[in-house]
Amino acid sequence: MKIEQIYTGCLAEAAYYIESNGEAAIIDPLREVGTYLKKAEKAGATIKYIFETHFHADFVSGHVDLADKSGAKIIYGPTAKTEFESHIAKDGEKFQIGDLTITALHTPGHTLESTTYLLTDEKGKDHCIFSGDTLFIGDVGRPDLAQKGNLTMEDLAGMLYDSLNEKIKPLADDVIVYPAHGAGSACGKSMSKETFDTLGHQKEVNYALKAQNKEQFISEVTDGIMPPPQYFAKNAAINKGGVESIDGIYEKGLNALTPQAFEDTANQTGAIMLDTRNPQVFAKGFIPNAINIGLNGQFAPWVGALITDLNQPILLITDEGKEEETITRLTRVGYDSTIGYLDGGFERWTDAGKEIDTIETISAEIFEEAVTEQEIIALDVRKPGEYESEHLEFTLSRPLDFINDWMGEIDPNKTYYIHCAGGYRSMIAASILKSRGVEHVIDIAGGYGAIKNTNLKRTDFACPSKAMKV
Repeated sequence: MKIEQIYTGCLAEAAYYIESNGEAAIIDPLREVGTYLKKAEKAGATIKYIFETHFHADFVSGHVDLADKSGAKIIYGPTAKTEFESHIAKDGEKFQIGDLTITALHTPGHTLESTTYLLTDEKGKDHCIFSGDTLFIGDVGRPDLAQKGNLTMEDLAGMLYDSLNEKIKPLADDVIVYPAHGAGSACGKSMSKETFDTLGHQKEVNYALKAQNKEQFISEVTDGIMPPPQYFAKNAAINKGGVESIDGIYEKGLNALTPQAFEDTANQTGAIMLDTRNPQVFAKGFIPNAINIGLNGQFAPWVGALITDLNQPILLITDEGKEEETITRLTRVGYDSTIGYLDGGFERWTDAGKEIDTIETISAEIFEEAVTEQEIIALDVRKPGEYESEHLEFTLSRPLDFINDWMGEIDPNKTYYIHCAGGYRSMIAASILKSRGVEHVIDIAGGYGAIKNTNLKRTDFACPSKAMKV
């Protein structure tokens, strides 16, 4: 028996490769399916099944492409309706992979079709569950994504409580929990950095599994849930209908453009110029109107949260050799319209004598001096929970997640100091403001982590009169 967790950190997503006696199964595959095909080929195994725990909202699955290339059958849980050939499992239905048995346990709550797959080993012992977004390590799936008609978030949370108590908690304590996500995913609110655990330990430490009754569970699980990113519903719809093979997307996107061709294409198509370099490198020089979302952070989720049109043409500026990786990570969240990249990167642009722009970056110490000398407008673009836990009294909470909502408050003639926790998100925000005509934006290097090392770290340090409107 072989069980391999294939964890993708930038998405905080886990897919699984299961193999026994020449047969294999994949659970919750990502868009690019070559990894799974290669693993099976190397082992001399045939991929028999592709199990989907639910219609994923946070990424585009590779189930249809993998089925086409492997001949495997796609399995969904009860109530699922797909626009492609699939097998809709009955609650309790069993599937054989070599000497292993996988049982579909219908566990609605996160979504109505959510299904947990119980793996029983060759000796007939329950070994692990692939819990999808039903049960995470330290948390459970958010119950607000599948609201339909009169069905409320509280109704779904009640279903989730029943699923956990009737299907999951009765299993043995030594059963291993393999979830679909870890810390950083927007599919839950307080996931652990650990990516698997025993069910017994989760019963002891997971707040949701410790709830004394349904009412307490509903209250705790629904408390503090932020609105889902705008791309969630779009990805879920894609996963129900299927998408084109990633091979064709590479053909379109891996289109090397000279600086002049890049500029002409941007002007002719209205494409977003997406610069994926390190934020501090970007600040020192970039193509005017380009947006910075660094490839070394949670790149795909931030693209999904901030670029509202999945069909928006995209032109890339990347570090050399990172073009294909960038396209791959865009496709994982449904952005398939990359139309080219700047050949030779930003250096080629400057060598051609093209116009560049910059973003002023200052240290936390210089920021402290600015605060003591004048009234300033400082935007804290961290999430609301981060802001509420600790912040400077005079800063305004303007979460990056909702920049398209608060952008209308911004006066293009004023100067804005921007910080997040460490500098990744603040540069995204600064670049967006710059691209929309706000010339005077100043990024605080090191973010709140650096600010805490100054005398500004006390939340009551600044005079309340400086809490001004944007």
